[in-house]
Amino acid sequence: MATNIALETTMGTIFVELYNDHAPRVLSFLTLSLLTTSIQPLTDPPPSQTCKNFSTLVSRGYYDTLLFHRIIPSFMLQTGDPTGTGRGGSSIYGEKFEDEISPALKHTGAGILSMANSGPNTNGSQFFITLAPTPWLDGKHTIFGRVTRGLAVVKRMGLVRTGAEDRPVEEVRILKARVVEGDTEE
Repeated sequence: MATNIALETTMGTIFVELYNDHAPRVLSFLTLSLLTTSIQPLTDPPPSQTCKNFSTLVSRGYYDTLLFHRIIPSFMLQTGDPTGTGRGGSSIYGEKFEDEISPALKHTGAGILSMANSGPNTNGSQFFITLAPTPWLDGKHTIFGRVTRGLAVVKRMGLVRTGAEDRPVEEVRILKARVVEGDTEE
């Protein structure tokens, strides 16, 4: 079952669905389960560490009041750094954790949720939402969800005026992030 998150921002609410079932750990577990010849009790596959990290940080209030510290028109919106500089943040696993790259998931258009990183296996708490197709990011950033409602909010955010280092001139913030029950499709 998908985990749904609401990001209440200064410009409106964005609903996202996390790709719990598309993570490589889950797919590897299912493949191993199908290949085994012995009868074993059914167990749940291991959760996506990226989705677990994000939803746990949301539940802890980690993202509440954080800035979208970097907005690049026709590219992406970035947040998740409590310092607001683009150099901070950590995961529930410690400072950094490994990528979960799935060849089935691509940065195909606006509304893709993906982990920001500074190289392989450097995921923490920062993430971005795409504003357009960004195929050059495929295989380099872990995709872990998509916007299901509020894409117009995302697009409006992508139009804000920015200054040095793509920082919005007027603050754009997540006011509150929360896990929501039920379907959030438009």
